Amino acid sequence: MSGPRTYLDYNATAPLLPAAQEAMVAALALVGNPSSVHAEGRKARDVVETARERVARLIGAKPSEVVFTSGAAEANATVMAGPWSWIAGARIEHETVLAGLARPDVEVIGLPVGLDGVVDVSPRSLVGEGSRRLLTLQLANNETGVIQPVADAAAMAREHGYAVHCDAVQGLGRLPIDFAALGVDFMSLSAHKIGGPKGIGALVERDGASLPALIPGGQERRRRGGTENVAAIVGFGAAAEAAQVALGDMARLAGLRDRLEREIRQIAPDVVIIGEQARRLPNTSCLAWPAMRAETLVIRLDLMGIAVSAGSACSSGKVGASHVLAAMGLDAAVARGAIRVSLGHGSTAADIDRLLAAVAGIVAPERCLALGV
Repeated sequence: MSGPRTYLDYNATAPLLPAAQEAMVAALALVGNPSSVHAEGRKARDVVETARERVARLIGAKPSEVVFTSGAAEANATVMAGPWSWIAGARIEHETVLAGLARPDVEVIGLPVGLDGVVDVSPRSLVGEGSRRLLTLQLANNETGVIQPVADAAAMAREHGYAVHCDAVQGLGRLPIDFAALGVDFMSLSAHKIGGPKGIGALVERDGASLPALIPGGQERRRRGGTENVAAIVGFGAAAEAAQVALGDMARLAGLRDRLEREIRQIAPDVVIIGEQARRLPNTSCLAWPAMRAETLVIRLDLMGIAVSAGSACSSGKVGASHVLAAMGLDAAVARGAIRVSLGHGSTAADIDRLLAAVAGIVAPERCLALGV
C-alpha cells in the first residue's frame, strides 16, 4: 500500500528521535577513543559520561551503577550467566532471560503466572540454599503491558537471601522508575524502545553487586570490555533526557489506549482484552479474537498501511505461538488470535481512527458502514 503509514508497534522499537539523531551525528565527528588520555580521548569520554548521567537520572540510579552494553539482550545474558546456584523466574520473561532459566547447571524455580498476567512471587516459592540465588522479574511485559510487583517481590526475595534482576526494557520511559526504591540489584535497559538508536543498552548494577563481565576488558570499569560505541551511547543519553520529559505524555497515551479498547468492544464484542484486570503500561493493548489468527490480522493490517505485531519482535520476523500467553494459561484459540497495539510519542487520535476502521473491515465488516468506511 502506498501513502502514509500508521505505526503502532512502539514496544518493538520506537522511531529514532530527532534529538537523538542530531546528538549522534555530532558524536560521529569526535576523533578520540574514550579510553585515551589525550584531549581527543577526554572529549569522547566527556560525552559518554554525560550520557551515563542522563540514563542514570531517568531511572533514579547513580551514574557509577550504569554499564553500557550492546543492548538489553546482552545485559540480560550477563546477569543470567552469573554464578548462580538457583534462579527463580516465570515463563513470561524475555527469551534472553528464558535462556538463563534453561541452564542445566542451575536449579530453576518456575514462578506461576495468573490469567491476569501477574507473576505470583511468594515466600513458599523462594526456596533453595546458599547465597548464590537470583530472582528475575520483568518490570512490565512486552506483549500484554502487565506491570509486575517488582518492589514487593524484591523486598521479599532479599529477605530470603536472593539477589534480584529486573528487565525494565518496556517500562523505561513509560513508567517512573526509581532503581534504588525498587530494591533490585540488576536492571536491564534498551535505548531503542525510547527513541534512541538500536544496538545500545545498559546493565545497571547496584554498587557492591557487580557480576563477572560477559566480555572481559578494561572498559566500563572492567565491567564490560570493548571500545565504547560513543555515537550510540550519546544517542541513548539524548533519548533518556527526552524520555524524562515524555513521561508527562503517558496520560494522553493511556487515553488513546482506553478509547481504542472501548470502541473495539463496540465494533466486535467478542474481543478479548488480555491483562485488562491488571495494572498495565499506558501505551499497550493486547487484543484477541478467538475466531481469527494473529498472523492474518497482522498481515491484513499491514496491507492496509497499519503496523502492529503479534507477540514480541524477537523471532526473526516470524509470527508464532506466544510463550507469554501460554504461560498465562489462556485458551489456545485466544492466544492464536492475539495482536499487540503499542503507542508512542508520535501516536495520535487519527491513528486510532484508522486502526478502528481497519479492524472493523476485518473482524466485523457488517459494522463498516457505521464507521463510514
